[in-house]
Amino acid sequence: MANLVIVESPTKAKTISKFLGKGFKVESSFGHIRDLPKSKLGVDLENNYKPKYVIPTDKKKKVTELKKLAAKANEVYFATDEDREGEAISWHLAHALKIDPATSKRITFHEITEHAIKEALEHPRTIDMHLVDAQQARRVLDRLVGYKLSPLLWHKVARGLSAGRVQSVAMRLIVEREREIEAFKPDEYWTIEALFATDTKETFEAKLHSVDGKKLDKLEIGSQDAADKIFKDLEKAKYTISKIARKEKKRAPQPPYRTSTLQQDANNKMGYSSKQTMMLAQQLYEGIDLSGEGHVGLITYMRTDSVNLSGKFLGEANDYIHDEFGKEYRLEKPRVFSKKAKGAQEAHEAIRPTDVLRTPEKMKSHLSPRQHKLYELIWKRAVATQMADAKVASTTVDITADKYMFRASGSTIVFDGFLKIYPGLAKENILPELKEDQSVTAEKLEPIQHFTEPPARFSDATLVKVLEEHGIGRPSTYAPTIATVEKRNYVKRLENKRFKPTDIGILVNDLLVEHFAQVVDYDFTAKIENDLDEVAEGKVEWTSILEEFYPPFEKNLMEKEETLSKKEVTEESIDQKCSKCGKDMIIKTGRYGKFIACTGYPECKHTEPMDGEEKKQEAEVSDEKCEKCGKDMVIKHGRYGAFLGCSGYPDCKTIKNIEKKSGVHCPNCKDGEMCERKTKKGRTFYGCNQYPKCETAVWSKPTGEQCPECKALLIYGAKDTIKCSEKECGFSKMAE
Repeated sequence: MANLVIVESPTKAKTISKFLGKGFKVESSFGHIRDLPKSKLGVDLENNYKPKYVIPTDKKKKVTELKKLAAKANEVYFATDEDREGEAISWHLAHALKIDPATSKRITFHEITEHAIKEALEHPRTIDMHLVDAQQARRVLDRLVGYKLSPLLWHKVARGLSAGRVQSVAMRLIVEREREIEAFKPDEYWTIEALFATDTKETFEAKLHSVDGKKLDKLEIGSQDAADKIFKDLEKAKYTISKIARKEKKRAPQPPYRTSTLQQDANNKMGYSSKQTMMLAQQLYEGIDLSGEGHVGLITYMRTDSVNLSGKFLGEANDYIHDEFGKEYRLEKPRVFSKKAKGAQEAHEAIRPTDVLRTPEKMKSHLSPRQHKLYELIWKRAVATQMADAKVASTTVDITADKYMFRASGSTIVFDGFLKIYPGLAKENILPELKEDQSVTAEKLEPIQHFTEPPARFSDATLVKVLEEHGIGRPSTYAPTIATVEKRNYVKRLENKRFKPTDIGILVNDLLVEHFAQVVDYDFTAKIENDLDEVAEGKVEWTSILEEFYPPFEKNLMEKEETLSKKEVTEESIDQKCSKCGKDMIIKTGRYGKFIACTGYPECKHTEPMDGEEKKQEAEVSDEKCEKCGKDMVIKHGRYGAFLGCSGYPDCKTIKNIEKKSGVHCPNCKDGEMCERKTKKGRTFYGCNQYPKCETAVWSKPTGEQCPECKALLIYGAKDTIKCSEKECGFSKMAE
């Protein structure tokens, strides 16, 4: 029988089978086929932390199929992903199929192309148990933390909560940033800005730079009085060009993408979450159906911390750049980048296109708009690394009036180099032709008030960046870590897509920081990652990490189970009496946030929402009447926000959503209006208020305009863009 090749993804199987022909059968395991049990710990604490793996019920049929195929096959090749998790999947498959890992045939590749697959088949190796052990250590460690710590949160805070080793550290970063914002006190400062004009009426802008030869600090002009004094001195001043400095600088391209930098750029430039970016990258890696070619992998493996590029790609890129742009854009020898990330696997490769000739323009018709944008980002970044430096001429002009000196800066691109495919990365600011000792006139002189800004809340991009800076997590963990804290309702994603901690997120974080400091310690979490790297390199036994961590963790856990009081953790006294029974009211924190409750519970179940005031406010009467009894509808507040309820409650229990209208008529039924709504998971969308008669809906706020290409609604996109609501259309433009 044919040789059997096992991968973890059906799309990957489809792509690889195209290259191998009749002598091979390619099958997918559909991910992991063994794991720790869900219903119990699954780790033998008395036997050196030995994990007790099981085959989940939904995977038993697949394992049976693979066993039958393996029994008939000449050879079985394990071709799962090239990282630690992929190695562990191969190891689990070997055990399930009763194949000795020491004699197994394991193949790895950075890209799913015919050359890479056939090359891998010619050089199989055995399963690397060091990589497997590193993954086992991570899995068991995370199981011990989550399985042991989560029940404590259930007992001491609220049911349904969870804690995790890396997610809790990410949560701590978000909470601490929120407290920085809350504690921030803005400082006032002023700048003096001018618009100067030459004799020929050409104008240019400049800012006050120094006084008496001393450069102004940002906060130096701290009040309007100080700004007005300078302004008064300058009102009738005569201005002269005192110095012009010109220099030419070279600007080199950035390294090719690693997992973290791809996630950061995709978030900054296109508004994609880390999870979305990795999902799209996985699709591009595993294979896209290209007419005439079948399934083809378009990018190399997307979970990587290396900035290496293969010699094959470097040669192809050099030829492409020469043919497409000319010899002045190519390099004499390839540009090589050194590793950036802690513990980077230099045997791996950066994220790049598998074929430089598959340009974004050629691939556009084969990809969805989102896939295309990500592919374009990867292709341009990788190709740009092998293009000549850009040359930028910068000019600095000093304009003097007595003791005051203004400075203007300008730049022109002398040679675009790699900016040929990155035109948005450098903008020209052209100054008029000026000479030293030339007189200029202040057409406009303006003192401008500013205030210092608090640190920004984390976005996907900035959170991934700071996690990497701390050495926390690895390429495969960034996206699931962020997704987990969101899923657990520990953070909410604001309209600007930045993270704000919820009440329950803050409470859980504070409990962990106070009572389980080691679990959420930045340095300790980074040390664990380094220890796992050493396991992967064969320098450390994987069980030694657990032996160092678990006994003191368990001891502390048992102490806290005894001494921590749920009341102390979740309740806060306030000066308020219950309007129903007269007993004291308290602020409680539950799974869905803070609320005010009677201490007489369960006899008295009276609760009130937190409205920013401790006293219950009178219900606000709306303009609407109840459609059932005719009484006024009033604005009430519940777990999911404000809604309209009948003032005749409890006799009449009519409730109604409060419509947040967009002012845009429904393009389909013409009668309705597009209103803001939320899915069950809390995601905002805009739908016709004539639902269910009309099911028109879009994922972002509509502009009221039609797409010039397909006539669908235009909606607001990320980074000040306007785009078509139809995914397949792909039309977008900058907002005016």
